[in-house]
Order: sequence, then C-alpha cells, then structure tokens
Amino acid sequence: MTRPPLPLTDHYDVRRDPEGQLYLRPLVRGFSLLRFPLLNKGTAFTEAERRALGLDGLLAPQIDTLDELVERQYAEYRAIPEPLDKHVFLRNLQDRNEVLFYALLSRHVEEMLPVVYTPTVGLAVQEFSRIYRYPRGLTLSTRTIDRAAQALANVPLNDVRIIVATDSSAILGIGDQGFGGMAISIGKLSLYTVAGGVGPDKTLPVELDVGTGRADLREDPGYLGVKHERLTGDAYLSFLDRFVEATLERYPKAIIQWEDFAKDAAFEVLARYRRVVPSFNDDIQGTGAVVLAGVLSACRVKGERLSDQVIVVHGAGAGGAGVATAMREGLRREGLSPAEIARRVYVLDSRGLLVDDRPMEAYKQALATPKEQVAGWAGLDLESVVREAGATVLLGLSGQAGIFGEGVVRAAQANTPRPLIFPLSNPTAHSEALPEDLLRWTGGQAMVATGSPFAPVTLDGVTHEIGQGNNAFIFPGLGFGAVLARVREITDEMVASAAAALAAYTAAHWPERIYPPVSELGAASVQVAAAVIRQALLDGVATEFSLRGLSDEALLDTVQRAFWRPEYLPFRLDAETADG
Repeated sequence: MTRPPLPLTDHYDVRRDPEGQLYLRPLVRGFSLLRFPLLNKGTAFTEAERRALGLDGLLAPQIDTLDELVERQYAEYRAIPEPLDKHVFLRNLQDRNEVLFYALLSRHVEEMLPVVYTPTVGLAVQEFSRIYRYPRGLTLSTRTIDRAAQALANVPLNDVRIIVATDSSAILGIGDQGFGGMAISIGKLSLYTVAGGVGPDKTLPVELDVGTGRADLREDPGYLGVKHERLTGDAYLSFLDRFVEATLERYPKAIIQWEDFAKDAAFEVLARYRRVVPSFNDDIQGTGAVVLAGVLSACRVKGERLSDQVIVVHGAGAGGAGVATAMREGLRREGLSPAEIARRVYVLDSRGLLVDDRPMEAYKQALATPKEQVAGWAGLDLESVVREAGATVLLGLSGQAGIFGEGVVRAAQANTPRPLIFPLSNPTAHSEALPEDLLRWTGGQAMVATGSPFAPVTLDGVTHEIGQGNNAFIFPGLGFGAVLARVREITDEMVASAAAALAAYTAAHWPERIYPPVSELGAASVQVAAAVIRQALLDGVATEFSLRGLSDEALLDTVQRAFWRPEYLPFRLDAETADG
C-alpha cells in the first residue's frame, strides 16, 4: 500500500515515490518558483529541472551542489565585518533560499548563533523597521485583528506545528520594541529548525502588534508598526482571544510559544491559554529549565547535590520568577519539604529581598521569604542576603550590569570554596558580571555560566570555558517533542523533564562542563525531545504515542528520523502539473 501524500500547500506538494523517497511536486513555475524561498534552489536546479519548470534563461548557467553554495555563502558571510550586517545577510538569504540558509547555519551554528539570536538579535529588533526587506510570518495588529481568520488564511502554509508569538513588550533586556519584536519570533523559529528538527514549512513567526508605550516609536515616520499606545486590560485580552481562536481554527495541531511578554502579562497569558492551546512561555519556563539544568550539572561537577545549595536569584521578572520556580521544583524532586525549600531559595527584585510582609505583585507572592525567617538579618540587599543566607549559588536575571560586584562575590565564596555564579541577563551589556572578573576575584574557583556568549578566560595558565545558559538548549527540544507527541497540553512536568534531560546529556558527553558547547544543540535537542515525549505519555497528554513496548532506544530513533535536515529535494512534475 502506498503512503498518502503529505499535506498540500498553495505552492507545492511533498510526495513519496514507490521506493519511499521524498520529492516535490511544484504548483508554481518559472519566475514565481524562484521567489518562493522554501522551493528556490538558485543555481542548484538541475538541467532537467530547469527545462521542466520553466527556468531556462532565468538562472546563471552553472549548476552547483548544495555544498558548493554553502561554501560560497560562507565566504561572503566571513567578509562582512559588523554583526548586524551579518544578521541582515543571513536574513536576506533565508528570505530567498531557505534550505541554503539552514544548511549554512547548521554547519556553523556555534559561530552564527550569536548573530541570528542573542546578542545581535537585540540590535536587529531595535533596527527592525530600518532593515525590513521582505515580509515573513504573520502580523496581526489592531487594524487587522477583526480579520484574524482571513489573515491566517493568507499564510501559504497549511500544516504549521509551531508558532512563536510576541507582543514585543519586554524584548530581552531592552523593553518595549513595538513591531521590532518580529525579529525575535523569526530568530527563535530559526533555532527550532536548525536545533529542534522542525521543518521550516511547519513554523510561523507571529507579531501581535497591540501598539507601543514608547512615544519615540509612535512619532518616528520610519516606524512600521501601529502608532498608538499599547492595548491594556480587557481590550488586550480580547485581542489575544481572537488570535488564539483563529489559530485553533486554521492550525489545530500547532503549539504556541509565548515570547517576550512583559512580566505581568506573561503570567496572565500563560495561565489563560495553556489549557486552551498547547503552549508555554519560554521566558518563564524555558529559562527556568535551562538554568536548573546548568545548576544540576555544576553541582555534579562539584560532587554535590542541588539540596546542598543555598540559592539567591537576583531579578524577579518573568525569567527570575521562572528560575526560582524551577529551583524549587528541583529541590522538591530531591525530597525537601516546603519549609526547607524556603530556607534554600531567596529571590530579590529592585527593592531587595522578597519578604511576605511587603506589598508586591501577585506572581511574586509565592516566591517570598517568610518574614520570621529573616528576623535579625543585617539587611535585605543583595550582599546582606548572600551573607546572612549563606548563599552558594548566585543567579542573575536582573538586567543590571555589574550588580554582582567583588563584595557580593567574595561573600558567596566565604560560604563555599567554589560558588556557582551565573550572570544570565541578555544582551551582553546587561550581564551582572564579566566572567574574567568573577574568576579573578575567586582565584579561578567560581563556576561560571552566562546568558550571552563569552570567550574562554585564561587565568594563571588555566583556561576556563564559559558555558552559555542559552534557552536554545531547551525550547527547540521541548517544542519538537510536544509536536511529535501531539500533546493536548504542555505540563510543568514536561518542562522539568527537559531540564533533567539536558543535565543528563551534559553528564554523559561533557562531564566537566556546565553546558555542552553550542555546536551540540541538535544532539541535545533530540534527547530533550525524547524525554518530553516520555513525560507527556506519563502525564496522559500525548495523543500520538503509546508507552506499551516503547523502549528508550525506539523513542530516540523516532525523534531522530523525524528531525528535519536541510537538503534539496528533487522536483518532479506529475502529468496534470505539466499539462497545467
């Protein structure tokens, strides 16, 4: 029995021949074919394809392989001096030849990740209106939200499985960026494909343009977004309701990653929709998972457990709250009681330690320390909390550059010979400390990981690799596993299992490191995806797998076989296409 064809789009059909090999049946030809990035091969179209597809005379005579095109593009990339210009180069390549873009990125992911993602993507967000060249993804604004269903129908993809949606209210550490946040959604989905194995035709970046609170953007004639104040309250939630309703109708198999929402909205949106559509918030849950994985790995290297640590989280926004919650969950899994956990996890915001007798936002209340626990402390500022609590782990998600100063670091080292210090804020300019300072102040003993990439540090003849606690180690595998299992919901246990899988992968393959090198993103994501599927089965939210007889090896093999890899498929014309 032959397999049925894969879903049809408005531009092509993916089919299998009798031997099971995939091929493309194009529904457009000639010049139009060259303008569709998922189909365009450039000079890699074969002689037969050029004749059959109406491409004679439209291409340079030379016929290249994908490898030759990758080398040519890489040489051009290396010749560009400025990171933002490199970002623009890669985006332009993605918009004209998508397979080539991913082939290039996959072969140089460690070098290019800081350009397509943090920190350079922060510059791209700020300059998005200026560098805008070609439309990508879906933009819903206050002008079009009443026509959300029609807007989604205009998207030329019929089987989207992963959506990254942002309202651009809290981009990285640079705040409200209006329409520019689309660059974040595009960048994240590039990582879903190159690191998470999700085919680019299954992804959709979404900008939810509800306005901006920045007068400078609203008054800028070159700004491309809607020029009014941000929606708030019921009007804001009504906007999101319409988006979710239209998405469920158009793409019932899709999951949504909520990205870079301001802290109050982040928690409200996650709670409102996570059981309506399978969804998660990467700033909260992805950040929490990747930091927990790194702390578990560092504890293993030290020969200790998470429950041996006292953890201070500086920063109580979405990321800080997510990390604190993940640390508490990790301690709960090691058998600690709620009272014991409260004595081991402390969270500070810009006003100091969260204590349960002071006014604070609702989402912070669960993270607050009981007031009787800090009675008699010398102070509730960062350095005082480190001293009084006996902190052995410092996790920075505050966006306050340099807040982990020498006094704070020396206070932590007084509690343990090898403190864990993770200045995680992005972009690089917002990092709570520089790795070289942390190592110098501690005589090379601090165990350091950062949010943005930093070069290795050599001190007293010893080179220290600086692990990168990049969410890209978590969210691609989490999303890929959720897609493959066709989950009804993304549970907290699935997120925690993603963290445990990353820590286990690091232990097995990079036992002396806190995180694997970025070049291992794809391999790590396979392990994360398998763990997520396994947990989804245990949680009863998976619809595509059964636990019966499903070994770990079989599950890994399933994930690896589903992993999309950039290669040019052959084009073949069926008789009806050729006649048409």
